[in-house]
Amino acid sequence: MPVLVMKFGGTSVATLDRIRRAAKRVGREVANGYDVIVIVSAMSGKTNELVGWVEETSKLYDAREYDAVVSSGEQVTAGLMALTLQEMDVPARSWQGWQVPLKTTSAHAAARIEEIGTEAINAKFAEGMRVAVVAGFQGISPEGRITTLGRGGSDTTAVAFAAAFEAERCDIYTDVDGVYTTDPRITSKARKLDKIAFEEMLELASLGAKVLQTRSVELAMRYNVKLRVLSSFEDNDIDGTAGTLVCDEEDIMESNVVAGVAYSRDEAKMTLLSVADRPGIAAAIFGPLADAGVNVDMIVQNISEDGRTDMTFSLPVNQVDRAKAAMEAVKNSGDVNYAELVTDEDVCKVSVVGIGMRSHAGVASQMFKALRDEGINIKVITTSEIKISVLIERKYMELAVQALHDTFGLDKAA
Repeated sequence: MPVLVMKFGGTSVATLDRIRRAAKRVGREVANGYDVIVIVSAMSGKTNELVGWVEETSKLYDAREYDAVVSSGEQVTAGLMALTLQEMDVPARSWQGWQVPLKTTSAHAAARIEEIGTEAINAKFAEGMRVAVVAGFQGISPEGRITTLGRGGSDTTAVAFAAAFEAERCDIYTDVDGVYTTDPRITSKARKLDKIAFEEMLELASLGAKVLQTRSVELAMRYNVKLRVLSSFEDNDIDGTAGTLVCDEEDIMESNVVAGVAYSRDEAKMTLLSVADRPGIAAAIFGPLADAGVNVDMIVQNISEDGRTDMTFSLPVNQVDRAKAAMEAVKNSGDVNYAELVTDEDVCKVSVVGIGMRSHAGVASQMFKALRDEGINIKVITTSEIKISVLIERKYMELAVQALHDTFGLDKAA
C-alpha cells in the first residue's frame, strides 16, 4: 500500500480531545487505503516544562541526560495516540526513535539524522499494522544514547521518514491553515498560498516565518518530498487540497514575482570601524564569531580608504554580548585591530522572496521606492537570486511589511 506521513505539532495534540481529533484524521487516511506513519510532538507546553525541570535540577547539566528527559514528552504522546487509534479499531503501534531505529550523530540536543531503518516498520505493515506512531524529535547516537534534534525537530523527523519510506506526501498539521504571503497578524490582506516552491519556503523559513522548520524544508527539497501544511482544527480536507503544498518549482503553473514578505523582529547591527583592509581579515573576524556560536547574517564592507575599512553585519539581538566578547578577544590577541565597535540593538530585518525575481527586473527598485514613500531609512541591504533583505529601525517593521505587501499586490493571486 502507498505510505502517507502525517505530523501533528504540540497544539494539535495538546489534550486528549485533540489527540482523538487527530486520530480521526489518521483513521480517514487508513480508510483511503494508506499505510500511515504518524509523527507526533510533545503535548503543547510539555517540552518547555521538561527543559525547566532540567535547568532547575542542574545549571551545568549533562546534555545526554537532558536528551533523556526532554525526549519523554513525545514518547507519551505517541503512546496515547496509538491507544486512541486502537480504540477506533485501527491497528496501530507506537515507536520510539531508538526502536525504528532513527540513527543520528552524537551532538546531543542538536543531533542530525544519519539513517532511518525501514525494515522493522515495513515488516509490521506487512503483518497488518496500519499505523506506526513515531515519537518525533528524537533518535539514537552511535553510542546507544537517546538524542534530540533541536527545536522544531519533529518537522525534520516527518520529512526524513517521508524520504526514507518514499511516501506519497508528508502532511504537517499545525495551528495555521497554510503558508501566507505574510503574517496575517500584521495585515488583514495576507493571503493563503495554494502552492509554494521549496526554495521560496526555505528562504521564508530562514527569514523568520514560523510555519516550517528550516531543516525540514532543506530535507524536503533535497529528496523532493511533497510537503503539505494544513490546520488540524479545520475539517475541510475532503478532496486533499486544503492547506499549502510545498513542492518543486516545476509543479507550479503560475506564481507572483514575489511570493511573500518575511520579517525578523529581534535583530541587531554591529560595525567594526577602521579595520585593516588586508587578505584574511574577514576570516579573522567571522571565524571567532562562528566559534562563539554567533549566527551572522547580513555582511557589508565599505570601500577601503587608506588601507582601512568598516565591516558591518547583522545578528540575533540575544547574541550581541557573545559577539562583543569574541571581538574583544580577537582585538586583545592582536589578530584584528579596529578603532571602535558600534552596536545598534533596535533594528529588524524585512525581506521579500520570490522565484519570479530571477526573470523579472525592477523588484529592488520597487521595494526601495515603497520604503522611501513611507519615510523608512534602509541601514543595510543584501540580495540573492530570489531574495532581497533590508535592515531598518524596528519601530517601522509593521509599516514596512504592510507597504511591501501592497506594493507587490500579494493580496491577489497570479
